[in-house]
Amino acid sequence: MYRFSVVLSPRTLPDPRLIRLRRMKLGALGLLAAALAGFALSHAMGGQGPWAWVRAFCEAAVVGALADWFAVVALFKRPLGLPIPHTAIIPSNKARLADNLAVFVRDHFLDPDALLQRLQVFDPASRLAAWLGEPAQARAVAGMARTWLAQALDLLDERAVRTAMQEFVVARLRAWDAGATAGEVMGLLTRDGRHHQLLDEALRRLAGYLDEEGVKARVSALMVKYARKEWPRIVRTLDLVKPVDGIADSLADKLARAMMDELHEVLSRPDHPMRRDYEAWVEAYIARLRDDQALRAQIDQIKSRLIDQPTVRDYVQGLWDEIHASLRRNLESEDSPLARHLEHSLLKLGGHLAANPGLRAAINEHVMAGARSLADRLRAGVTEHIAQTVKDWDERRLVDELELSVGRDLQYIRYNGTLVGGLIGVALHALVVALGG
Repeated sequence: MYRFSVVLSPRTLPDPRLIRLRRMKLGALGLLAAALAGFALSHAMGGQGPWAWVRAFCEAAVVGALADWFAVVALFKRPLGLPIPHTAIIPSNKARLADNLAVFVRDHFLDPDALLQRLQVFDPASRLAAWLGEPAQARAVAGMARTWLAQALDLLDERAVRTAMQEFVVARLRAWDAGATAGEVMGLLTRDGRHHQLLDEALRRLAGYLDEEGVKARVSALMVKYARKEWPRIVRTLDLVKPVDGIADSLADKLARAMMDELHEVLSRPDHPMRRDYEAWVEAYIARLRDDQALRAQIDQIKSRLIDQPTVRDYVQGLWDEIHASLRRNLESEDSPLARHLEHSLLKLGGHLAANPGLRAAINEHVMAGARSLADRLRAGVTEHIAQTVKDWDERRLVDELELSVGRDLQYIRYNGTLVGGLIGVALHALVVALGG
C-alpha cells in the first residue's frame, strides 16, 4: 500500500489576505441578503403593526448597504462595469496619486531643515560613542569587518595580484639607486667612529684565530712544504743539523706572536698608521659610492642580475601566497591579533568619542553637512523616481494590492452601512409615528 503526499510550495498557497477579504465580502453580502429578505417578508405581511418597524429597518438597511457597497467598489473599479462618473477612483487618478505621494515624501522626509533638525536631536556622534563603547557591539562590528574583508579576498584575481605585485617590486628595485643607498648606509655606519668598533672586533677575532694551536700547526706545515719545494738542498742540509719541522714550528709561533703584538698595538693606539689608512680607505670608498659613476654602474649591474634571477622572481610571486594565507588565518579566527586589534580600536574609538565633546561636535557637524548635501542632491531625483515608479505600476496589480491591504477594513463600512442604515430607518419611522400620532 502506497501513500502519496503533496507538498505545496509557498507560491501555490493562496494569499491569507484574500481569504479574509472574501469572508468579509460574504458577510456583508449576507447582511444585504438578510435585509432584502426582511424587506420582502414585511411587505408580504402587509407592513402593518410590528411589521412596519421591520419594514422600516430593512428598507433603510438595504439602501445603506447598497450605497456603501457602491462607495467601496467605486474606489477600486466601476460598479457593475458601468461608466459612471467619479468611479474607479484609484486607477483613474494613479498619476495624480503618484505625484502627491512623491511630493509628500519630498516635503516630509527629504526636507533639509526637517532632516537636520531630527539629526541634531538624534546626536549621531554620542549614540555612536555609546554603541561602540559596548564590548559586544565592538566585537560584532569587528566580526562584520573581518567577514567583509574575507569576502573581498575571495573576489581578488590572485594571478593578477601576483603579476601586479611582481611588476611593482621589480620596477621599484630597478629604479632603486643601490650605489647611492650603499654610500648613505656606510656614511651612517661610520658616523661617530662606528667603523672603528667594527675594525676592533675584526682584529680581536683575528688575534684569537692566530693564537690557536691548530692554526700555528697549519702555518708551520705550509712553511715546510714551501721550503722543501723551493730550496730542497738547503732543507736537506738543515735537516742534518736540526729538523726543519722544529724550525718551522718555532718560526710559525714567533710569526703568530709578532702579528698578535702588532694587532694589540693597533687596538691600543687610536692614531696607529693602520687605523689612519683604514679611515682613509673607508672615506674614499664612501665617496666613490656617492660620486663614481663607474662603480655605481657596476653595483647596478649586479643588482639587475640578481633581479633577473628566477629564484628572486619566484620569491616575489610567492609573497602574495604568504600574505594571503596570513590574512585568511587572521580574518577567520576570532582570537587572531587582527581581530583583537580591530575590537580594541573600536572600543578605544568609542571611549575617545565619549570623552571628547569637541570631536563629537565635529563629527555631528560633518554628518549635518553631509545630510544637507545628500538631501539637496537626492530630493529632486527621489521625488521623480517615486512618481515614475508608481505611474509605471500595472493598474490591475495596483488595485488588487491595495484592495488586499485595506479591503477587509473597507468591508466594515458595508457592515456599518447596513446596520446604521436600518437603525436610521427605525428612527425615522418612529418620528413619523410620533408626528402622526
